[in-house]
Amino acid sequence: MIKIDKKLLSILVCPVSKKSLSLNEETNELICEESGLAYPIKDGIPVMLPEEARKI
Repeated sequence: MIKIDKKLLSILVCPVSKKSLSLNEETNELICEESGLAYPIKDGIPVMLPEEARKI
């Protein structure tokens, strides 16, 4: 499991919907319920590219 800074999580938004994200610790992804996308966290760095996101 990779940790992500809570302060960083509080300022990150989905690049598609501009809504807040939630952390899924099991899959190491940032989830946007609004756009239905899951952004991966690779080596502790959120990959906030829509083309890299997984549809949920």
